[in-house]
Amino acid sequence: MNKKTVLHFILITGALSLFVLTPMAFGLSDAYRGNIYQVGTLKPIDSVLRVKVGDRAPDFTLPSVSGQKVSLSQFLGKKNVVLSFVPAAWTPVCSDQWPGYNVARDLFNQCDATLLGITVDNIPTLFAWTNQMGQLWFPVLSDFWPHGAVAKRYGVLRANGVSERALFVVDKKGIIRYIDVHDINKRPPLEDLMGALEKLKKGD
Repeated sequence: MNKKTVLHFILITGALSLFVLTPMAFGLSDAYRGNIYQVGTLKPIDSVLRVKVGDRAPDFTLPSVSGQKVSLSQFLGKKNVVLSFVPAAWTPVCSDQWPGYNVARDLFNQCDATLLGITVDNIPTLFAWTNQMGQLWFPVLSDFWPHGAVAKRYGVLRANGVSERALFVVDKKGIIRYIDVHDINKRPPLEDLMGALEKLKKGD
């Protein structure tokens, strides 16, 4: 095992460890924790996918918390893209999942990938939530209006109007290369996502 491989292994192991320990690692305040709405256990999957691996990813343009509009197509030929759909702001698993991606930023960079966070919440709600959560390195987008339109196009809009907890990896050509519609009650394993990105990197 050469030096570069060893360093890469250490980086991945460290990031995965922090991802597992996110609530402690980021020291989220008691006040923030007190504002998290406890949703209880939800039905794991409540939607039917409308896309599959190998399909061209449906394009979209959504407003971001930063005030800019972001389109999937703007990354064509430039970056691999991970779409991270989460159900709702101010809920427990979502509030742990996205900060966890901060510790993996270098891994995304190594795979020439960026991340787009998407939820059906409106911009003011997302603004307040992400400010309390701490700075995120990736754009947070609102699929609020038309309500859940992007989630619906991908087939991850649930019957109650929120999205599934889902990940889509889209390559630089705009083709879907990985899908994980995960148990809504659990965070998707970071190692599975990184494995998909590594595989994509080797195939490029």
